[in-house]
Amino acid sequence: MKATMMGCLVCTATLGYAAEQDVAMSDTYWKIWNPEVQTRIDRDIEQHRQADGIFAVADLAAGTEVQVEQLTHDFFFGANIFNFNQLGTPEYNRKYKQLFGTLFNSASIPFYWKKFEMEPNHPRFRAEERDSEEYWNAVAEPKREPHWRRPATDPIVAFCERQGIRLHGHPIIWGNRTWHHPEWLFDQVCPAGEKEAILQLGKDGLAQLTPAEIAELAPVFTRELRRLFQKRVVELAEHYGDRIHSWDVVNESATDYARGAMVPADAICKSHYGLMPGDYTYHAFQAVDRVFPSSVVLNINDYLNNEKYAEQAKHLLARGCRIDVLGSQMHLFNPQQCLDIADGKPLLTPDSIWRQMEILATAGLPIHLSEITITSPGNDERGKAIQAVIARNVYRLWFSIKPMMGITWWNVVDDCGAPGEPAISGLFLRDMQPKPSFHALNDLINHQWKTRTTVTAGADGTVAFRGFCGRYRLSWIDADGNKRQAEVHLVGGT
Repeated sequence: MKATMMGCLVCTATLGYAAEQDVAMSDTYWKIWNPEVQTRIDRDIEQHRQADGIFAVADLAAGTEVQVEQLTHDFFFGANIFNFNQLGTPEYNRKYKQLFGTLFNSASIPFYWKKFEMEPNHPRFRAEERDSEEYWNAVAEPKREPHWRRPATDPIVAFCERQGIRLHGHPIIWGNRTWHHPEWLFDQVCPAGEKEAILQLGKDGLAQLTPAEIAELAPVFTRELRRLFQKRVVELAEHYGDRIHSWDVVNESATDYARGAMVPADAICKSHYGLMPGDYTYHAFQAVDRVFPSSVVLNINDYLNNEKYAEQAKHLLARGCRIDVLGSQMHLFNPQQCLDIADGKPLLTPDSIWRQMEILATAGLPIHLSEITITSPGNDERGKAIQAVIARNVYRLWFSIKPMMGITWWNVVDDCGAPGEPAISGLFLRDMQPKPSFHALNDLINHQWKTRTTVTAGADGTVAFRGFCGRYRLSWIDADGNKRQAEVHLVGGT
């Protein structure tokens, strides 16, 4: 059975590795991802991702043969675009950018505050010389540059608009000191006396104080912290308006909620990250909703993926926050995890994914698989095959889940992640050669999940077909021998 499953599910010829390497996955793995599981996934994909459409087309004669070709997906298949123009050669950069519009229809743009505003009041919207492709092509050690994976955002926005790519900003607010908070936020904003008192107490000393006592100890910093968070929200809204379609408004705050640190009346939050504005997730969503256009989609995003995260979202909604999408992360950072999966250990099983999605779905929101990491352990042939098989199966399952609205792969190219992230989790090698995982996803997104068919126009000149939701081109030859075309949009429920 294993060889049959591998031939069917992995498409060895498409993926570019030999049939004898089907042994990458154990018999136990295929017992977990068995034919019954695959049948359920296929059924749910057909039910939740496809629709019936009937379209009236002007001047279309009954009985005319009509070619139906899907142009776009309504479902979002994304990736971060953090290495825009940074890969070292024009050819590498061209291949990288070409993915957006061919494989990916959504791009997550980096707005990490630490590198976005390295100096106070100088946000890096517009490109400088250090953001140019020529600059990066001449850099010997790009990872040592302070803005590696943090390009200026205006050129990315303009590129994605030209390509018709959905834009997703990531993130606006996050408590993480390593990746998000600017150094100057404490060093230059906190008055000397308050800074000395905070540093003297240290983490353990602050832990003994109540939020009210901390706010009394550092009243200026408490006030300025809230003001600068609000200022950041307003600047992003004023600069981009509705050009960026969605944002991760708050990233990874569910742990603070689960710890009971989000107290509505508090001026300061004793976050596990460090000091944050009181009840910061609530106030961030309120601020964003006030200043961004109503058409902009507001996401919350987290890795916690449990009852507490769903509870946090429901609590914020009940308090009047507009949250449109629930973001969920899945990172297999340790290559051993993928080896364990291949050996059939109970990690990332269909049942565990279904249970997790059922929990998150209780929030009543669409779900975005916002950050996906799957390593190819060792990056040898077996490791690359393991990555491809895992990616294919979990993408199929996620795509089949009703509230899912998008899936975003994180690091597209090997050795281009953040420090601490695996260097072998890309869909491409560092020289932009595709790995089997790229072929696996491309086969799904651009072949198996795109509808192409031929139908006959009905007696009233209508075109009826069933397909994956998205935009379509209808083509036919009219009675005079002229080639005619029309575009239609097939949406769920039609």
